[in-house]
Amino acid sequence: MVLAALIIMVLFWGASMLLWLNPSRSFWGVKLLRWVINNIGSLPVVLIIGIPLYIFFFLALTKNTMSYVRSISSGVQKMADGNLSYRIAVTGTEELGTLADNINKMAGRLKSAMDEERAAAIAKDELITGVSHDLRTPLTSVLGFLEYAEKDRYADEIELRYYINIAYDKSLMLKKLIDDLFEYTRITSSGLPLRQEPVNLGNLLEQLAEEFVPVLEAAGMSYSIRTGPGPLVIQGDADELVRLYENLFTNAVRYGKEGKQLDISVFRRQDQVVAVCTNYGPPIPAGDLPHLFQRFYRVDKSRSRKTGGSGLGLAIAKSIAELHGGVITATSSRRQTEFETSFPQSKP
Repeated sequence: MVLAALIIMVLFWGASMLLWLNPSRSFWGVKLLRWVINNIGSLPVVLIIGIPLYIFFFLALTKNTMSYVRSISSGVQKMADGNLSYRIAVTGTEELGTLADNINKMAGRLKSAMDEERAAAIAKDELITGVSHDLRTPLTSVLGFLEYAEKDRYADEIELRYYINIAYDKSLMLKKLIDDLFEYTRITSSGLPLRQEPVNLGNLLEQLAEEFVPVLEAAGMSYSIRTGPGPLVIQGDADELVRLYENLFTNAVRYGKEGKQLDISVFRRQDQVVAVCTNYGPPIPAGDLPHLFQRFYRVDKSRSRKTGGSGLGLAIAKSIAELHGGVITATSSRRQTEFETSFPQSKP
């Protein structure tokens, strides 16, 4: 509008100068100008010239803006078609640039939500598959041996007791799996309440290790524990932490009893309280280490079935650690296998 007005003012000034410089009206342009003024009028002339000028300058000055609007519209259409990875180019910091940035952020959050939902659906399917597989094997054995007893397909009472003992052992495996599954579901649900209180991790592990002595002795193992100086206090739920380290101790007994020793150390590392459980059994292959804490994952499936492992113990331990804002990792070499937990130290 300003540019159009300036040009009209220049034309008006030029016409005035032309009329002033040629008062004799002999020049044909002056005659034409006089005729237009007298017969058409100044206002229609201004409109006739001003409107096209306004449209021309509007299109010229908004060309880039309109092109950017079309780019935003095209990007939104691609996102609406399902391509949530597409991002609109953000140019400048004006309103349209802010709009494009907000659209990109919205698409990113929506993609993350959809990915999480898809991962949850996959995890649910995997959980159902894993549970079905792990329940079917011992249940089939229980039903088979009970069928032998029901149909009197045994030679004598000794063989009958043998079948019943096998069915009983398999039933215990089923109970252990169901208990672990219930515990895993309880811990991984977002509604699990934690009774947060100061917990001296060194004292907790000393007491737990002493209570674990009968299990260790039954496996031909012993333990040692070292606690570092200074406060080793974290904020946490003592009952859930006991469950975490019970699983680590049980894992050490189950797979590290050949080493005859369980070493426990608790110390402070910067602002973290660290606990390390070390056993000296067979090493864990490097390819299996990243998957140890996945539910139903077993390094040696035949050994796990023999020892009654549910494949949920380490997954439960990882979930408990994360609920407390901690981290659990595993390392293994030919000499030893270490499970390390690390929690933020409680501030006084």
